[in-house]
Amino acid sequence: MANRHFLAVLGPGLVVMLADTDAGSVITAAQSGAQWGYKLLLLQFVLIPILFIAQELTVRLGLVTGKGHGELIRETFGFPAALLSVSTMAVACMGALITEFSGMAGVGMLFGVPAWLSMLVVGGGLIVVVWTGSYRSVERVAMVVGAFEFVFFLVAWKVHPSVHAMVNDATALSFPKAGFFYLIAANIGAVVMPWMVFYQQSAVIDKGLDEKDLRAARWDTVIGAIVTQAVMSAVLISEAAGGHHGTLDTVDQIADSLMGILGNDTGRLLFALGMTGAAMVASIVVSLTAAWGVGEIFGFKRSLEHHPREAPWFYGIFTASVVASAIIVASRINLVELSVAIEVMNALLLPIVLGFLYFLARRSLPDAHRLKGKYGVLVALTLALTSILGVYGALSGIFG
Repeated sequence: MANRHFLAVLGPGLVVMLADTDAGSVITAAQSGAQWGYKLLLLQFVLIPILFIAQELTVRLGLVTGKGHGELIRETFGFPAALLSVSTMAVACMGALITEFSGMAGVGMLFGVPAWLSMLVVGGGLIVVVWTGSYRSVERVAMVVGAFEFVFFLVAWKVHPSVHAMVNDATALSFPKAGFFYLIAANIGAVVMPWMVFYQQSAVIDKGLDEKDLRAARWDTVIGAIVTQAVMSAVLISEAAGGHHGTLDTVDQIADSLMGILGNDTGRLLFALGMTGAAMVASIVVSLTAAWGVGEIFGFKRSLEHHPREAPWFYGIFTASVVASAIIVASRINLVELSVAIEVMNALLLPIVLGFLYFLARRSLPDAHRLKGKYGVLVALTLALTSILGVYGALSGIFG
């Protein structure tokens, strides 16, 4: 019975964490390994508890109050604060969606498929899945495509990394130039993203979960946090162990660095599968998050359980974000530079996102679930230090 209950709850945490390892995160991890070897590997594991702390608060707020993140901010701090929070989320969502679609366009071009055709297939398929499915069916699709990310574990194993070099490099206390701190900020921004907070809180509600599901939902979040950082580590190790060393400027270069080790066909196929899984699950998550978040502060119907005729604004915002992103990607922007820049932008937004999250957990929950005591102090310190480090790394890279 307990196992069946956990399997019934499983999904929102795992899906949002698989989406966390999106196209931009994969590229950031690859860039980290190519430029700095294993020096940023330890950071991937340090970020696991930080990621769980942030997302556990999101789960707690959603399951106990039954309200979305934007809705809670509006009720607790007023409409202007909610508008600020949702605006930062919407910017992050659009940036992320453009990155995901760019990743898919890059994969298509590896096989000679033009960007416009990739966008037609990917964008059209995404719209069909969401317009015709319930929350549970969309979640199942997201989990299936997200599972393709696991091929990065096979890639990391096939490059035969040196454990001795990995441990020595990862634990060496050296601080290279400003570019190193810029990638620290990008990695932090690639892990704690504004849209994740909104998505998981809305998803547990749309799935019909409530306070009795809190324990299982926390385990769902723990598993997801470990999986996403393991995937990031696998990508970093793959590039550090034997790929291209130096700046990676295009998706082709990332794929080429793996093809040089694994062979053309195998390297291209494994990279394409991994990137497809990362980009598609994140595309589902961020496009839905934008529609959910806007709906929460303006009060219109916003559930996948509603037919498009019942929730025209929800489906309209979702569709507009997909179409706009697909059109932008057709302009053939530089994916690598854009992806790292977006993750750095996420790091700069952390004080707003984590600040609202912390104060909601202090003020919007009943006493039994309120964030307080020693754990409350630990959470405050963790979120503050994460925000400070992310902002410092971003500014060091931009102005250093």
